[in-house]
Amino acid sequence: MYRDPVQSFQPAHHVPASLRPLRVGMIGIGTVGAGTFRVLHRNQGEIVARAGRGIEIVIVAARNLVRAAEIVGDGVELTDDPLRVAIHPGVDVVVEVAGGTGPARDWVLAAITNGKHVVTANKALLAVHGTEILEAACRQGVAVAYEGAVAVSIPIVKALREGLAANRIEWVAGIINGTSNFILSKMRDEALDFGTALAQAQALGYAEADPAFDVEGTDAAHKLSLLAANAFGMPIRFADAQVEGITSLSRLDVACAEHLGYRVKLLGIARRHAHGVELRVQPALLPATHMLAQVNGSMNGVMVKGDAAGITMYYGAGAGSEQTASAVIADLVDVARLDGTRPAQRVPHLGFQAHALRDLPVIPQAEVCGTHCLRIPMADASQTEALAALLATHQVPVRRVVVADVLPGAGPQLLVLTDAVPQSILDRAVPALQAHRAVTGPIARWRVEEWMT
Repeated sequence: MYRDPVQSFQPAHHVPASLRPLRVGMIGIGTVGAGTFRVLHRNQGEIVARAGRGIEIVIVAARNLVRAAEIVGDGVELTDDPLRVAIHPGVDVVVEVAGGTGPARDWVLAAITNGKHVVTANKALLAVHGTEILEAACRQGVAVAYEGAVAVSIPIVKALREGLAANRIEWVAGIINGTSNFILSKMRDEALDFGTALAQAQALGYAEADPAFDVEGTDAAHKLSLLAANAFGMPIRFADAQVEGITSLSRLDVACAEHLGYRVKLLGIARRHAHGVELRVQPALLPATHMLAQVNGSMNGVMVKGDAAGITMYYGAGAGSEQTASAVIADLVDVARLDGTRPAQRVPHLGFQAHALRDLPVIPQAEVCGTHCLRIPMADASQTEALAALLATHQVPVRRVVVADVLPGAGPQLLVLTDAVPQSILDRAVPALQAHRAVTGPIARWRVEEWMT
């Protein structure tokens, strides 16, 4: 049976009887919802001591009511209608952990319209509908909290909004999808191809049966758009992000990167410039000694550069039931502390007061300037100079050229490291290279991120 945290825990300082528990309605009792219930029940003493009041789940919406009853026990109302939770008169805050962007939008907006705070771990919902949801919350004077939507166990949203509030943030960069990082780690450590590494991720529960959102970069882009908004005081701009996944990466690509002293990571990067913001997710080469290059398996790592704090780094689990629950309950504790505070005195939803948000432009993909690595398969090494000359003709500045034969049967690979060049120039040069008679297969290219120091 679920116990009232206030009744079951006797804190050192008396809690006034007038401070009733925060009453929670939960939509979804799957992996995250069940973890939230377990942690809230197990650590209720510490949570009450921090929040100053109890946090009590009073109603849960679930598809499978039998399973839900086994998780929550007696004393919690169950329903198969999420809207009933959203408008329930006995609920102060709605926790949405069902996922999706369609019905979830309607449930969240209904909760807000009915004057309820919202806590969600649904990054897709906020990336797609966040502007509408946050504007509605501002009108109603309620809070929307979403720490669990980004990097799970890492309190990166709170770090950007509060811990680094004194800083002008220059960039945020990190590994923010645990599934892709697990796959890339397996490809490097065990010399696996992409398909085999993906199958292992699925067998261990790191990847869904349909892993597209993870391996194609969409999930990371959802999270990056939220990080950029909190870092720079801009609207959520998911639709403008440059997104590339890891599905085209081969064992040969990973081996060539290692040969050059780099590791391949799927990075989300939000970087401020005088004329706009880079907002991109793509596989990139990091020096093998870089701190983010040491983030392996399903772990996440995020680095932030502020003008005052300098570079700070945040590391933790990128997935998991109780890991996500940790962030969800932290948001509930924040909501529990809001009683009696005016909306203007609260931490803003995107870290900046609504009137101070600036519609910073996202730099078009073709204009993003950076260093690159090209892997060019060749029949033999005799055409190296000809291919390098062709790059020069297309105004691609070449820093280093290496001929490598790293995998048996793959043949020689011409590895070219460029200096900084606009992507538009490289976009014109690569087709010309591909058409050269000395090139025997598709050319691979990646960004090289050596500036994060």
